[in-house]
Amino acid sequence: MNETTSAPAAPAPMPQKRTEPPRAAAGSERSGRARAAELLQRQGVLAVLLMVVLVSSFIYPTFASLDNARGVTIQASFLAVVALGMTMVIITGGIDLSVGSVFALGGVLAAWASQYGFLAALLVPLVVCGAIGLLNGLLIARGNMAPFIITLATLLGARGLLLAITDEGATTYLVPKDSAFGELGQGSVWGFGYPILIAVVLFGAGGLVLQRTSFGQTLFAVGGSSDAATLMGLPVARTKILVYTLSGLLAGLAGALNAARLSSGVTIVGVGMELDAISAVVIGGTLLVGGAGSISGTLWGVLLLAVIQNLINQIGSLNSSYQSVVSGGFLIVVVVAQRYLARSRRST
Repeated sequence: MNETTSAPAAPAPMPQKRTEPPRAAAGSERSGRARAAELLQRQGVLAVLLMVVLVSSFIYPTFASLDNARGVTIQASFLAVVALGMTMVIITGGIDLSVGSVFALGGVLAAWASQYGFLAALLVPLVVCGAIGLLNGLLIARGNMAPFIITLATLLGARGLLLAITDEGATTYLVPKDSAFGELGQGSVWGFGYPILIAVVLFGAGGLVLQRTSFGQTLFAVGGSSDAATLMGLPVARTKILVYTLSGLLAGLAGALNAARLSSGVTIVGVGMELDAISAVVIGGTLLVGGAGSISGTLWGVLLLAVIQNLINQIGSLNSSYQSVVSGGFLIVVVVAQRYLARSRRST
């Protein structure tokens, strides 16, 4: 058997290595940018608030006083309670334009009912204002009607009911002196009024609900895509009904606390309050399209608006209408920034 021999094959050339950035590192960099954009979107208002407070404390010595801090926070507490409910509504992709009128109606009802005792002064506005919120939720969730139109209608209806109760504003109901209900609005702990403490407790509870419960996660899912949430088996209609009812309840509670603070049911309050609440929520990082937001961001947004108003008072030469100008400017900047940050997160 013949054997054939062949020359050994030449060694194959070694493949040259190409220098490429590690994929893990590139992915980590993109993830880091996305996290930074999300953090800035949610908590950027806190940085702005701290900067404004710091600068104002140097310019106006009275601004940093404890008395001024108490005044700012007590004024902000009523808007904060209203904005808490608005936050949950907007996270679901809705809007509630009725809260200003419901706030005023709650105050009048509380002042009228205060003659019958503490519980009546609280329960009457909560029941009536909660019913208005429930009506909003039913028409929006079950009737598939536009939130803007429905809540605009209840805004007018609540204001009309308020005028009917007060004889076109001619009658002002007063809270009895030395009543327990009046103490709820005027009493304090360590110099900080009860409305401030109530707002802090409500925000703490709201943060826990939003981040630690299935109901809170459902809010985000409904706001992200109600159709997808329905396919997932989530109770979309029930969730919307609950958040609008909660918004009405909180607006009524804020109105009752304001009546206790003023010792009367003032009929002219709450005009434009819905816009202030929406501004605070959006400035705090909650997206108007729904699906993203935070309770803490809303709190910083409320405080920022309150600080701006206080600064205008400190300057003295400007009237309060400039607050609307500044608030509108902040809102435009925040909306543009949110859109840019959302694009940055998608691109990473």
